[in-house]
Amino acid sequence: MPVERTEHRGADELHKYYEVYETIGSGGFAKVKLGRHILTGEKVAIKIMNKKDLGDDLPRVKVEIEAMKNLSHQHVCRLYQVIETSTQIFMVLEYCPGGELFDYIIAKDRLSEEETRIFFRQIVSAMAYVHSQGYAHRDLKPENLLIDEDHNLKLIDFGLCAKPKGGLGYELMTCCGSPAYAAPELIQGKAYIGSEADVWSMGVLLFALLCGYLPFDDENCMVLYRKITRGKYDNPRWLSPGSILLLNQMMQVDPKRRLMVRQLLDHPWVMKDYNSPVEWYSKQPLGHIDEDCITEMAVNLKRSRQSTTAIVKEWRYDHITATYLLLLSKKQRGKPVRLCPPTVCEDLCSPLHQGLQVRFRTLIMLFPCWLLAFTSISLFFLKRLRSPSVDKRCAYTPTPERGRTAAQHRQAKRDREQDQSSENKENIADQEKDVEIFVLPPPRTPASNKKNARPNKNVLTTPNHNDNVSGSKTNAGTPKGKKRPIYSIFLSRSRSLDMAVTGDSGKKKRSGKMFGSLERGLDKVITMLTPSKRRALRDGPRKIKAQYNVTLTSQTNPDQVLNQILSILPEKNIDFTQKGYTLKCRTWGDFGKVTMAFELEVCMLQRPEVVGVRRQRLKGDAWVYKHLVEDLLSTFSI
Repeated sequence: MPVERTEHRGADELHKYYEVYETIGSGGFAKVKLGRHILTGEKVAIKIMNKKDLGDDLPRVKVEIEAMKNLSHQHVCRLYQVIETSTQIFMVLEYCPGGELFDYIIAKDRLSEEETRIFFRQIVSAMAYVHSQGYAHRDLKPENLLIDEDHNLKLIDFGLCAKPKGGLGYELMTCCGSPAYAAPELIQGKAYIGSEADVWSMGVLLFALLCGYLPFDDENCMVLYRKITRGKYDNPRWLSPGSILLLNQMMQVDPKRRLMVRQLLDHPWVMKDYNSPVEWYSKQPLGHIDEDCITEMAVNLKRSRQSTTAIVKEWRYDHITATYLLLLSKKQRGKPVRLCPPTVCEDLCSPLHQGLQVRFRTLIMLFPCWLLAFTSISLFFLKRLRSPSVDKRCAYTPTPERGRTAAQHRQAKRDREQDQSSENKENIADQEKDVEIFVLPPPRTPASNKKNARPNKNVLTTPNHNDNVSGSKTNAGTPKGKKRPIYSIFLSRSRSLDMAVTGDSGKKKRSGKMFGSLERGLDKVITMLTPSKRRALRDGPRKIKAQYNVTLTSQTNPDQVLNQILSILPEKNIDFTQKGYTLKCRTWGDFGKVTMAFELEVCMLQRPEVVGVRRQRLKGDAWVYKHLVEDLLSTFSI
């Protein structure tokens, strides 16, 4: 099959079942976007990888996918669907809005022993389950633990995991993982047991939670390796005796003297305030079939429950698997087990309708404006029918007889002008009465048409033309001292555009494009109701709720904070690109490669109303990033 066809099919399948939104994370070879599963309405994380960029790491991705298909636990991030093309791999994963545990540690500086215990019990639960399935994770660190909407941890990134064919007791030789969390036997190049190496990493992670920094840290890798090999670190004064004992038992240089995961389940420090061992078994075991989810899917697919169950049990990790698992997730969180109606979902899921959804919503939102515009047009023509124009009356006026004298012709002409004057006065009076209610544009009269036959170009270039008429009798058709009806606000916007073809006197010019004027008015209403992203950026920074990765300031002027950051970045040798109040920052290595990529955004906090700086690591070592950003934010006064 041609490459283009498979590529197109893969992208179609993704957009058929998911709405894809903004990028929420990126790494060396992957990009993660926020998505929404259309059938269930559930949010998901879509990990997008390019096979060419992966290169030699492609087998690692295959290992990660295979492992996640075989793991199902309340503290392990769930895989929903895999879409593979000739050039790309899409992994649809459980969405965790709380971000990385690493950002949470930075925000808190360090965690209390009580809060650390809550998180550590969840880590022990996840690792006990992973080991029971024959896997060693081998890359345990705060960056690989995400926080979900219920403030629970989810273990991710199984790209370096191993499942020895001879069982978990089988020795491994591959040196992998992050140096700061690696066990001594691993960095020494010795054969090691995967589960024992994981316990060492859990000890380093526990230290980071309790202290806010690493027990073994150095910019020089060789110095770092020597520290790890010796196993010597300093315990800060705030650690309790129980915490010191547990850390010492987990970070033993000799792996045979190190605690095992099953010993951590009922360790006294772990059980404190709980009085019960850690529950490590899965609450959502593989192969479990929920009847409510099957029934809902059977109705949606128009199949029997038996055939639907058979399809789900194939566990192909396609859209069927994703729909079932997301429905099951909804049920476990107490949400209704419901899908969209089949016909509606088929239409909305098609690639064509994917692109039209936003436009459809916009049209629905603008329906009152179209209705008001139609009403104004109808009333305009009804008014013309009720009060005939001069041209219409003249068409039915009898032609003077040829036998009349010159004096009789002059008298008849004066009579017609008198009738016309009195009728025009009556029309104007009626018109001003209607304007107070509907704010309709005045009807064209022969006098105004003749006087302003040519358009005034200066009116079109006036920045705020509506301000020119604010001091007149009416403001968009409303006399001073009178309140404008609510529905007149939209029509006055339409009329302000109609005034673009009037002269300075405000009288209407002759124009054969009345409907074009109304369309331009509606375009302006649409622009008013649906402001563009550029306008949002120009108006000011985003307003967000307080998050773990937002540093609060004492200032209320976002521009001042932004300018301070812009002035200090070059001094720190940090390249950046600016988009509004967001700065994408990068640092470079000696060989022209990006060593660190992160994002800074100046934003407004809703409560309290102060300026904050949101930070997000995109690439690079987490603790190097922590030191860099802390140094950056402490340099200027915020």
